[in-house]
Amino acid sequence: MHTKLLVPTDFTEVAHTAINHAARLAETTKGEVVLLNVVDDKDGVAQANKKMLEEEKIAKSFYPDCPVSSIVRIGNIFDVIGQAATEIGANIIIMGTHGASGWQKVVGSHALKVITNSSAPFIVVQKQIMRPSGYDHIVVPLDLHKQTKQKLELVGSMALYFNSKVHLISPYESDEFLLNKLKANIAWAKKYLAAEGVKSDAHIGKKGANFINEILNLASDVDADLISIMNLQKNSLMGMLGSTYEQSLITNDLQTPVLCVNPLTNTVASGSILVR
Repeated sequence: MHTKLLVPTDFTEVAHTAINHAARLAETTKGEVVLLNVVDDKDGVAQANKKMLEEEKIAKSFYPDCPVSSIVRIGNIFDVIGQAATEIGANIIIMGTHGASGWQKVVGSHALKVITNSSAPFIVVQKQIMRPSGYDHIVVPLDLHKQTKQKLELVGSMALYFNSKVHLISPYESDEFLLNKLKANIAWAKKYLAAEGVKSDAHIGKKGANFINEILNLASDVDADLISIMNLQKNSLMGMLGSTYEQSLITNDLQTPVLCVNPLTNTVASGSILVR
């Protein structure tokens, strides 16, 4: 079994950024890239197939030996992406946040709809291509939801491939009991990552500060390559933040890619974002 990386493409610049991340991940993990284009009806299939040959060349421009194939499907991207991921057994989906004419735009809550329709984790990118050394710094917000610990396994597997450093951050809590629980979560996370051989540090947000801003400030300070968040509710990417904040993270001004993880039930990857 090897890592399969699904990339929905609409032939735009941000889609090519997603292809860059996928090709580089394929190179590092010895995986394969599958490109997906979704058209409205059968009349668009032939032209899409022709364009996909050029997209495959783009993947190989980032990694010449990249095993890459492409598929074209008819339907709605909100449904088709998840279906295609299940069909090919995708371990991860890498997607650009912007669309173009003829393509339903995938931003903010629309991206959330796509994400919640698939059990596979997502990396949502903007225009920031992967640096030559990969994902050197990964920011991971932690809160009191027990499911957020699950994403550490996924982040840990990514960090091992790239020798990344993980930067944990929790919101400030004025309640002493809750603050102690947060500190316990951080201690557990650092211990878990250390046991996996992953470097990490930990931060607690400032009193009265907006936690979204704290996350993005940390990402800026460490020059983060990835922010990892957990989709804990049907309409909210982070239970601690609420649905009004998802666009702030997915479309953050830093252009930092965001790893979005759905709580595991039964997934192809069985808890591991990448096959080792």
